[in-house]
Amino acid sequence: MTTTDDTMSGEEHLSEDPSLTSEGAQSLAPRDVTAAVERMRELGAVLRMAESDAAGQVADGPVDDGLDAASIDETMIINLGPQHPSTHGVLRLMTELQGETVLRTKPIVGYLHTGMEWTGEELTYLQGCTNVTRMDYASPLFSELAFSLTVEKLLGVEIPERATWIRMLMTEMNRISSHLLFMATNGMDLGAVSMMLYGWREREETLRFLERVTGLRMNHNYIRPGGVAADLPDGWRDDVLRLLEMLPPRLDEYDTLLTGQPIWRERLQGVGVLTAEAAIALGATGPILRSTGYAWDLRRDMPYLAYDEVDFNVVVGTYGDCFDRYAIRLNEIRESIDIVAQILDRMPKGDYRVQDKKVTPPPRARINESMEALIHHFKIFTEGFKVPEGEAYCAVESPRGELGCYIVSDGSAHPYRMHIRGPSFVNLQTLPHLMHGGLIADAVAVISSVDPIMGEVDR
Repeated sequence: MTTTDDTMSGEEHLSEDPSLTSEGAQSLAPRDVTAAVERMRELGAVLRMAESDAAGQVADGPVDDGLDAASIDETMIINLGPQHPSTHGVLRLMTELQGETVLRTKPIVGYLHTGMEWTGEELTYLQGCTNVTRMDYASPLFSELAFSLTVEKLLGVEIPERATWIRMLMTEMNRISSHLLFMATNGMDLGAVSMMLYGWREREETLRFLERVTGLRMNHNYIRPGGVAADLPDGWRDDVLRLLEMLPPRLDEYDTLLTGQPIWRERLQGVGVLTAEAAIALGATGPILRSTGYAWDLRRDMPYLAYDEVDFNVVVGTYGDCFDRYAIRLNEIRESIDIVAQILDRMPKGDYRVQDKKVTPPPRARINESMEALIHHFKIFTEGFKVPEGEAYCAVESPRGELGCYIVSDGSAHPYRMHIRGPSFVNLQTLPHLMHGGLIADAVAVISSVDPIMGEVDR
């Protein structure tokens, strides 16, 4: 953590000490050089409130904007990150404190900017999945799915039924591994060090299955336009059944270790509270929105793949606090286990990808037998396939919320424009509201409950 003297602006700080960095207008300026309108905007304008309502919400806070000169002198601005381990990547939070109470918070992103959307416009549609899979590296298959669904919508192709159910199987297994990672890191962030060991242990078992199917533990490039890269390997069903047998008792152990533990509940209950109205206005989705009691899940409310053919519950909270967000993710693992069990019973036979030579490369064995297959393979991997002009948007329910992909096609073999609606990026808007009026000791708990993945934020 570093502190800055509140009596000078960011630019004056920079001129006095070049080692201090200023993000310009993005930085959180000291209170005495920040206009009241700007302070009000930081809290209220994004919620689409009237100015009077936003000003009232500021005034109703534990520490309001009517501070006297002596109180202003007691405030200070500190940085959480961008190198702090609890910020889950290169996230910088500028926070204004009075004592231990958080008055204002401003998330500052951009330290990890990879230009993945611009890169996606330079790659062919066939190469696109190798790019988007690296955005949310905790649940890469969801990025591949959103991209592939959008491309297929532009192409107007319908994938085989087996490919649909394989995609559901793989993404639900990926949801389990992502939420297990949250269990591990959330426990570590709050001092439950043993949870890091247990959550990581179970996650490794899940990743072992993903690696067996795709060849990689992460960044799989498995879900592709037209289907999936390869069929499920021999013995996959036994591997899944072993996981489904192993996980429920371990989740019960998590309940014993954390859910009913008095210290754990004290650290999370009533901390980082958000209302359903504020969450909707901020565009929050996933466990953050559902923790407020608003039951919104794209798998049920805007079904894709074959989710309308399986039974599952949408887990919701009541208070919109950190404990609800923890409990929702724990119980969503159980729901995913139920979905996977249904997929095992429903998995159809057939092709795992579209048999359209304009979209699908030839089987590897055919390359050694046919000159036409070799030419086809060469052209589709060097030039790619062309997509009709148009625009399309498809969204999926990732472990962090609504993950959408918007593509504009000009008829060539690569997107003219591509944009990803990353849930981590949108959910970070909630941090100033979750942390307002709370204690700096609870800041780490709040950040952890949002579960941001910075590769998806700084794309």
